[in-house]
Amino acid sequence: MHYRPLGRTGVQVSPLCLGAMMFGPWGNQDEADSVRIIHRALDAGVNFVDTADVYSGGVSEEIVGKALKDRRDDVFLATKFFMPMDQDDPNQRGGSRRWIIREVENSLRRLGTDHIDLYQVHRPSPDTDVAETLGALSDLVHQGKVRYLGSSSYSGSQIVEAQWVSRERHLERFVTEQPPYSVLVRGIEEDVLPTARRHGMGTLTYSPLAGGWLSGRYRRDAHSGPASAARPGARFDMSTPANQRKLDAVEQLALLADTSGLSLIELAVAFVLHHPGVTSAIIGPRTMEQLEAFLPAADVTLPTDVLDRIDEIVAPGVTVNPVDNSYGDTTLRPDQRRR
Repeated sequence: MHYRPLGRTGVQVSPLCLGAMMFGPWGNQDEADSVRIIHRALDAGVNFVDTADVYSGGVSEEIVGKALKDRRDDVFLATKFFMPMDQDDPNQRGGSRRWIIREVENSLRRLGTDHIDLYQVHRPSPDTDVAETLGALSDLVHQGKVRYLGSSSYSGSQIVEAQWVSRERHLERFVTEQPPYSVLVRGIEEDVLPTARRHGMGTLTYSPLAGGWLSGRYRRDAHSGPASAARPGARFDMSTPANQRKLDAVEQLALLADTSGLSLIELAVAFVLHHPGVTSAIIGPRTMEQLEAFLPAADVTLPTDVLDRIDEIVAPGVTVNPVDNSYGDTTLRPDQRRR
């Protein structure tokens, strides 16, 4: 596996980053099997693992910690904070100094490590001064508990604001951004990716299969799809015109993959990795079979004619269903509108 520079940090990471969201009650409840999947990924050359405190209420971090017990030095370990860890306590969430200083200790304990390589803000907060967040995170870097800082699902303007605050306040800066990106969700090509590149940030993108739409399972002739009871909401409501357009795109992409001698998963992940602004694509397998389906994509090079055909199916910068743009402000609130 060929490694890539993580922005300007000097760190080299694998093009596939193992996402651990599916390890634990949210996905694979067999702890031993989850550990085996992590070990298989490491054996295949993956040296980048990403999790979050909120995944399965902390269980994901615990599983990752157990899997890395004797291999910690081989892995660039990333986790995130921000999402609610207690639905009844409004202070066990967010980007405040109070919560960050407390929650990093919880993540370190669950991960069984004395430091986190990349500590990321899971979402931007319009109610918290970014200087408050960066100030607390900078202290963690100075204490040696965290090596690098990252953001997740920030808009282009939010990335710029955070970089400006770091420079003006002499604080540690975000060196990575983690946005959603896939053939069906290309909105970040317009602003987020070029902004991150301009600031020398590494970019680790999540959901390369667009929440399962590009897994190969969801087709017009399938008996079940993303609109199953387990996946409610506008993103998976098959009656909407936007999702009908997504199905049309999936059919064309599946045909393209087949004629190119690839699986749809390989085509989808290779597309993400081809963008020069992308450092790593986060893959989130629940089973060993799913991991094995992802791994070959790291070695796939898509020819120009295939990339051109993808652009014909979904134009650059376009997200087929706008609700999939889960970064920054996804909708114009009433106070932001002209009327």
